[in-house]
Amino acid sequence: MAEVIPSVHQGSVSELDAAIAPPDLEVVNMSKRFGSLVALDQVSLHVKPGTFHALLGENGAGKSTLVKCMMGFYRPDHGDIVINKRSRTIASPKDAHHYGIGMVYQHFTSVPAMTVAENLVMSRFDTTTVINWKQEMAALQAFMATAPFKLPLETLVGQLAAGEKQKLEILKQLYLHSKILILDEPTSVLTPSEADEVLGLIREQVTDGKLSVLIISHKFREVTSFCDEITVLRKGKFAGTGRVEALTVADMAEMMMGEKREPQPVEKVATTEVVPVLQLHNLHANKDNGLEALHGVNLTVHQGEIVGIAGISGNGQRELVEVLAGQRSATSGQVMVNGEPYAATRKQINQHRVFVLPEEPLKNACVPHMSVAENLALRTFDRPPQAKGPMVLFAAIRQMAEQLIDTFKIKTPTPETPVGNLSGGNVQRTVLARELSADHINLLIAANPCFGLDFAMVDYIHGQILSARNRGVAVLLVSEDLDELLKLSDRLIVISGGKFAYESAIAEADFAAISHAMAGH
Repeated sequence: MAEVIPSVHQGSVSELDAAIAPPDLEVVNMSKRFGSLVALDQVSLHVKPGTFHALLGENGAGKSTLVKCMMGFYRPDHGDIVINKRSRTIASPKDAHHYGIGMVYQHFTSVPAMTVAENLVMSRFDTTTVINWKQEMAALQAFMATAPFKLPLETLVGQLAAGEKQKLEILKQLYLHSKILILDEPTSVLTPSEADEVLGLIREQVTDGKLSVLIISHKFREVTSFCDEITVLRKGKFAGTGRVEALTVADMAEMMMGEKREPQPVEKVATTEVVPVLQLHNLHANKDNGLEALHGVNLTVHQGEIVGIAGISGNGQRELVEVLAGQRSATSGQVMVNGEPYAATRKQINQHRVFVLPEEPLKNACVPHMSVAENLALRTFDRPPQAKGPMVLFAAIRQMAEQLIDTFKIKTPTPETPVGNLSGGNVQRTVLARELSADHINLLIAANPCFGLDFAMVDYIHGQILSARNRGVAVLLVSEDLDELLKLSDRLIVISGGKFAYESAIAEADFAAISHAMAGH
């Protein structure tokens, strides 16, 4: 029986506040569903006091769901959180704070227009409307004198470098007396040297017995350099655990991806002509923070071919797709479609018949408050029969929408329903209908097109992609689901650290080599 937390002062960490050693933390048989999707299935995890523990798994493995249950953002359907051998109820981040658990998120949460000192004080659970800044500054200076990171208290956060901003996120948790830090990909926006500095200083705190750390990371180099133990999730289930010193990178990669899997036989039409459609020449592009994401990528996708891009999240896939979709500018290099320079303008997209199934379609491919019919017409609203000169003909838009809703079995009350009101699967069907219903498609770019969807919808999308390929469409399929790539691709490429690290025809794909390349080795 879980213990309900007694009422305590908001700013305290109760009995754990004064404890020198961090508490023992266990998650026992935790399960969590979202409708028909089983995000966690009987997952257990043990973070021992004074250890640096890594939580590994491919995208969609359940890592974020697990830590959100631990922090009280989600209420698990089943399972216990056991702290110092006693079952506890954590229904909110405030409850997690009470037991000394704090989380550092992947994206910065500090206010850029406020100072370091103001952000630290604001992070407390007991802030009042009146603040004695003389007293607060004295306390903050005393705290900073003993902290592993030193930041100038009077500096605006917006003036800090990325590494300093990440240090501030960690300092907040130390300031709140957190004894167990959950770090969600804390180095994704840092350079390797910044990452080593931040993790190295945290490692010292762990070695001294002042902290325990649970880190979500996709970077095996960081795991082998700083972590003591790992727990691996795969498709929502516990896949393995062990001490880092006793495991190789290949062992960890195999836990993440499972046993060797063979390509599934699917019906593919043999192609006789080798006609290049998409060509990338020495392509470079940056991340949002200005660091380089793509380091000189070269690629050719031919007519009637599916080229699969495999890789662990954060290795340049998103930036590659955004360059091809016209959502991000390349810093150098060239994209060619049908032998002509291509910059993904609306005119070029229509001329070369390029279609895109992006990741997170509601965010990247739809206008949520616009109707299903209007979203279906985003490609065609300015051309006959949906337009006559400058006039948009809404009757023609509705007529086309009704046909596509029927053909692609989109479940919507009416064509006028805002697309944001539909389920994830039906949003994806709407995008599929718009992108795959054209008379002639030359190039299809699909990015994690089945993420978070049920089995029936996955099969439907796979069928549509294969059908396009068999009609002669060139397909670039970027996915973090290796089973999906092995099933659909004609050729497989692994991207790691913004470079292509492995390439093979699917029939000759070497699972061990794929695992090593994905792991960055």
